[in-house]
Amino acid sequence: MQVQGIVTCLYFVLMFPADIIGLWWAVGSPLVMDSNSICKKTKRLAGRQRTICKREPEIVAEVAKGAKLALLECKFQFRNRRWNCSTARRSINRILRRNIRESAFVYASTAAGVVYTVTQACSLGTLPKCTCDHNARDVSTDGEWEWGGCGDNVDYGYRKSREFMDARKRKRRGDFTTKIQLHNNEAGRTGVKNFMRRECKCHGLSGSCTLKTCWKKMPPFREVGNRLKERFDGAIRVIISNDGKNIIPEGLTIKPPSRHDLVYSDPSPDFCKKNKKVGSLGTRGRECEPDSMGVGGCDLLCCNRGYSRTSVTMKENCKCRFLWCCEVICETCVSTKILNKCL
Repeated sequence: MQVQGIVTCLYFVLMFPADIIGLWWAVGSPLVMDSNSICKKTKRLAGRQRTICKREPEIVAEVAKGAKLALLECKFQFRNRRWNCSTARRSINRILRRNIRESAFVYASTAAGVVYTVTQACSLGTLPKCTCDHNARDVSTDGEWEWGGCGDNVDYGYRKSREFMDARKRKRRGDFTTKIQLHNNEAGRTGVKNFMRRECKCHGLSGSCTLKTCWKKMPPFREVGNRLKERFDGAIRVIISNDGKNIIPEGLTIKPPSRHDLVYSDPSPDFCKKNKKVGSLGTRGRECEPDSMGVGGCDLLCCNRGYSRTSVTMKENCKCRFLWCCEVICETCVSTKILNKCL
């Protein structure tokens, strides 16, 4: 199978033993590689990754798609934050080398994205080793509907995400950073798997619903992103237990993190000023909302440095009308937009 669409993200998985660091930041790079190039240096991969690379190139393609999906969602969720999920290489590499809230979200959303794209590909019939999920049909119904259709096989997507994303880390599972990253990977996967919904279709003459069949379907990925963003806001700071086997809350009064919670151990920088050491690009030049008191407002986003106002003239087609046959005539409308940017 041709695996175009796999980008430099996987190149850096091969070239750098920093695991998913390269997988994430290079997703948007214009360089496209085929499966043969990706798998050329399999000795640098963990055992299970090497096996998938050699035997299931179609899964590798979905891993890349999942990382890209997660990148887009990350940018959406943090579009108005001081850290806006920038994929600038020097920034994201620094972010992912530290156990902060932001890296927790990146790891979790990437693992969730891989679950999502692999499961989706399975339902579309593009993965030869995966079929629809029929396990739900063993669950009793209320008699008003019955199981049918092609259910999303999220168990398969979950398993492949776990095999590929956790493979290298599991060799060093005693390491504190490894424990944090594996935990956040799992939190991302459960954000998809544990929120499957039932979708139904009616059958019958003249639109009647004499028979209704239902199947299990994944939630929209935007819902997954929203849920992970809530967990980011409520992330739990952890330390290693005395026996070195578990991660535990830093404070005695804080509840232990569940499988769904995001965890971190280091405080985040404020991201107000550019700081290469911590991966902060600063907020200078970012657009803001002067009338907003929340995130995205000029006071918070600009870190109380103030902002500039610039008037921009824009021209666009308007009042278009169709002339028979076959021409569209438009007028040119001029509008003015005010841009507010952080100083």
